[in-house]
This record gives sequence, structure tokens and C-alpha cells, in this order.
Amino acid sequence: MQLHLNSYGLYLHVKDEMFEIKNSEKDSINHVAAHKVKTIHLHKGMSLSTDAILLALKHNIDIVLMDWSDKPAGRFWHSKLGSTTKIRKKQLEHSLCEKSIPYVKSWITQKLTNQHDFIQSLKKHRAGKAEYLSEKATKILEYHTKINELEGQKVDDISELVRAYEGNAGRIYFEVLSECLKPYYSFKGRSFRPAQDSFNAFLNYAYAILYGKVEKSLIIAGLDPFIGFLHRDDYNYKSLVYDCIEPYRIYAEIPIFRLFSGKKVNQDHTEILSNGVSLNAEGKQLLVERLNKEIIEDKIRYKNRNTSRENIIQLEAHQFAQEILTS
Repeated sequence: MQLHLNSYGLYLHVKDEMFEIKNSEKDSINHVAAHKVKTIHLHKGMSLSTDAILLALKHNIDIVLMDWSDKPAGRFWHSKLGSTTKIRKKQLEHSLCEKSIPYVKSWITQKLTNQHDFIQSLKKHRAGKAEYLSEKATKILEYHTKINELEGQKVDDISELVRAYEGNAGRIYFEVLSECLKPYYSFKGRSFRPAQDSFNAFLNYAYAILYGKVEKSLIIAGLDPFIGFLHRDDYNYKSLVYDCIEPYRIYAEIPIFRLFSGKKVNQDHTEILSNGVSLNAEGKQLLVERLNKEIIEDKIRYKNRNTSRENIIQLEAHQFAQEILTS
């Protein structure tokens, strides 16, 4: 179970070895058994007790604190390392030499492959746009090829071109998604915080949830979220999280696109700000339920077995750590 607590005035504490969630405004109380909880997301305007933190640590439950823009700002996590410290030492070594280049190429080209494949899949129910979709998918593949052909002795030698090709592909990709939605839902490219439209508001919130999952997988695998390969060296910036999330962004993009194309989103799910658009409680609930189904509940075929997308993120973090350790 994933607990997303985002209502103002909520209080999370412990009673009889269970999480107790109080809502003073609605005079309601809910109890949740600790063994059923995997992650707790806490948003602004609520509070929790130290007993709740200790119960979460006891059951290896990740508590993620979300900031004003609904991005992970911090987390409560036990003080034990996920694995040997040799992994972090090797990770730092890799970040400074040519060994990081194949990983950077792999993360970004997999992202572009996902974009290409999704665009191609849209032709199934959009025969009138088939030629347009094929053209855009082909253009994304061209950037995929250009990234693979880059050469250098370290990431800095190719990073500027990688970002340029990735950015160009991204603009094409989101142009296509907008074009394939009803005019009421169309949007003009990516906008961040604050989002300038409903689609980007949903996307920003979903990416924030995904950031938390990727960071957790890296910590469990013994990797340092702050030592990245492509995104790197900014103060207090979790560079490796931004590197490793790239192949998994599709896990958020597809369910959101389907919510909009299926006309499941309406004006009751967002609120207009002075400078943009934000999800309200109803919008967050709609999105979280869909993401949980897509990422946690649904199973897909992966290396000859059925598993969840969340588990794939963790398995690939372990694989990445093991490769670093042994190379």
C-alpha cells in the first residue's frame, strides 16, 4: 500500500502498533496496519509523531516528504547502508572517466526508444495521423542514432550534444502527444513548476512520485543518489536520480496520456493559480490510483518472468550497482 497524505490538518501517529490517521477538520480517524504499507508520502500542511517514524523504520517503510511543488524534499530512512561502501567508491571513479559514457548513452537512448515506440503505438487508433506519427517517430530515432555515435574520453566531451539531441527529441514527442489529444486538452510543450496546463500539472506530479521511487531503489542498491554521470555537480542535487529516471519516465507518461485521451480528466481535478495550474486533491487521487495500478499492481514480462514496473526499477538499480562494483 502507498499512503499519500495530502489533506491539510492530517495527523499521522501510532495506536496499538498501527498507523492512525486523524483528520481534525472532518473529525475522522483511519487505522492502517504497518505491514500493509510500503511507502508514505507526506505533503505540506500535515504532521506526524516520532512514534510513527519509528514504526515506519521498524517495518522498513519509506517516508517521503514532499515540498511545496510536490517534489521529494527529504525522507526518513534507516541508517544502515544498502550495501558495501565499495559500490559508492567505484561509482565516483566511473563518474570521472570514460566508463560512464555507455551508461549515459543507454539511459537516454532507452528514453528515446520508449518515446518512439509509444508514438508508433498511437497509430493503431489514429489511421488519419499515421503518416504524421511515422514521420515524428523516425525523427526521434535519428536523434537516438546520433547519441549512440558520439565519442569522447569522458561524459563532459559529449554531454552538451546529448542534452541537445535529447531536448530536440523531447519537443517532438510532446508535440505529438498534444496533437493526439482533443483540442480541449492540447498543450504547448513541457512546462514545469508551475505547470501552464492540466497535462503538465499531472505530468509534474507523476514525475515527482517517480523520482522518489528511483531514489529509493538507488539507496537500497548501495548507490549514492548525489553522484551522477550526466546530471552532475550542482549543490544538493541528486544527480544520479535524474540520470536513472530517464528510461522510466514512460511509466508516468503513458497512464497520464490515457487519462486525458479517455476523457477522465476535467476541470474539477485542477485549480488555477496566478501563474499556472496545479492539481487539487481530487486530481492527485485520480493520478495516484492510476499510477499505483500501472507501476505497482500491473505485471509485465521482464527477463522471462512477470513482474511489476516498480520491481524492474529496483532490479535494474541492483544490476547497475553490481556492474559498477565488478568493472
